[in-house]
Amino acid sequence: MLLRPVDTVDKISNEDFRKNYYEPMRPLVIKDLSKSWPAYGKWTWDYFKEIVGDKEVGIYNNVKSDAYTPINKADDYTTFGKYVDMIRTGPAGWRIFLFNIFEHAPQLTEDFTWPDHLMKGFVKRYPMLFVGGASSITHMHFDIDLSHIIHTQFVGRKRVLLFPFEEQHKLYRKPYEVLSLADFSNYYKGNGKPDYQSFPALKLAKGFEVTLEHGDTLFMPAGFWHHMEYLDSGFAMSLRALQANMGGKLKGAWNLFGMRNIDTLMKRTAPKWWYDFKKEKVLKAAQKELEYSGIQ
Repeated sequence: MLLRPVDTVDKISNEDFRKNYYEPMRPLVIKDLSKSWPAYGKWTWDYFKEIVGDKEVGIYNNVKSDAYTPINKADDYTTFGKYVDMIRTGPAGWRIFLFNIFEHAPQLTEDFTWPDHLMKGFVKRYPMLFVGGASSITHMHFDIDLSHIIHTQFVGRKRVLLFPFEEQHKLYRKPYEVLSLADFSNYYKGNGKPDYQSFPALKLAKGFEVTLEHGDTLFMPAGFWHHMEYLDSGFAMSLRALQANMGGKLKGAWNLFGMRNIDTLMKRTAPKWWYDFKKEKVLKAAQKELEYSGIQ
């Protein structure tokens, strides 16, 4: 993989943001955006346990999906309070995915400010909390609705890999899915490389790497691939904004209501055949990338 750091600023004007990051679709970390929010110091494990500790949540392990894995189905269920107690005691490879804590505690929406000065189109009904124990992994994927993401880290550190959507075949994207066939787990440990023997086109993939810390806000442009690993137990909030152009909105709608339904149906009716079919197409697309670059 050919990685470079994500640009980082303390603050940025609306004009600079739109010209240099939003329009050219480049990721950016803004260090100070959240520091004026009450949430910056107020949101802690104990505070969340106090207000939503009794709420049931679905939790997800680190196992990558296979031919039989239903879309977004939780691996287990517990209460938020018990989950927090579990991950605070040490490394625990469990995470909470798309927990709309604001439905249970709407007062939390008063603790941050929507960054409307940076972009329009925020879907304000659906801010989302993402929580993970140290060592938990969000496997390489892009967001199905193709929204722009403002992702703010509150507690703990998280290492993030980012790739533009156009790198999809080098990343071994599975057809009709938003997931990569390759496994990037702990890519930064040891020799710092994924499995190039099984997935040689990964050597060609051009992307970014960043470690998010308390208060860091990551702008993730629409369609960007991302892989996240929790170095510490922590949580972050994502704010989603629809793309301004109609083409982007329509592609996101197709992914949600067309592509996903086809994939779900095929996984239910012919999972092994469907998986093998998609795997063959993935490997052929990656081979074309290798041949185009001159690597056999």
